[in-house]
Amino acid sequence: MASPLTYRSFLIPTLFLASMPSWSQQTPAQAEPAVQCKPMSQRTGELGCWTLADQPIGPLTKSQVFWHLDTYPTPAAANAAKGPRGVVANSFGKNWLLTIEVDAWQAPAGGEHVATIGPLPIPAADSYTATYVEAIFTPGMKSAIHDHPGPEAFFTLTGETCLETSEGMSVERPGGPPVIVAAGLPMQLTAIGKDKRQGFALVLHDQSQPGGHPVHNWTPKDLCKY
Repeated sequence: MASPLTYRSFLIPTLFLASMPSWSQQTPAQAEPAVQCKPMSQRTGELGCWTLADQPIGPLTKSQVFWHLDTYPTPAAANAAKGPRGVVANSFGKNWLLTIEVDAWQAPAGGEHVATIGPLPIPAADSYTATYVEAIFTPGMKSAIHDHPGPEAFFTLTGETCLETSEGMSVERPGGPPVIVAAGLPMQLTAIGKDKRQGFALVLHDQSQPGGHPVHNWTPKDLCKY
């Protein structure tokens, strides 16, 4: 990426079921069985949704925070730069440092700053958990219908991410404005366009609550066409 991106909220009032989402790929004829998001250690193929980290980060004293994405040349360099609210993950061929901090925070020298996404509005809580996932799926793959007790933010590297909530539809593309979904609204994610979708998602939630819930009282209007 030629230069780091600073993303300010493109906020739609909520991707994760129970603690993680399920995904299904639909065709006009039928829907395939949902695929549960699994730990990275259980990965057996390319497509799907995989948990990179489920990290307690303690109390957050501000009413809003930001998600900082940086890459480093080696895992050791990324770990040396990691702070108390950061996590290191090897994903999409790079060593990522993913950090929850204030807007002005900067990662230590030695890496490349990729993006700052936020602000993420957060309700009061004694302790927070940051749940990160990597998802790879082809156009037409969908998440289950669900909501979250905290905000969810997306970072799309390739393909197109379409999110429908009870308040409408938003699309995220590489290099464009991100989608940040506030807590509490039912939603569904669909990969659209012609290319394989690769990206991250973050759910920031009260540690005492599950990361998300299945929703049974809302039906999407199929606004995300593919």
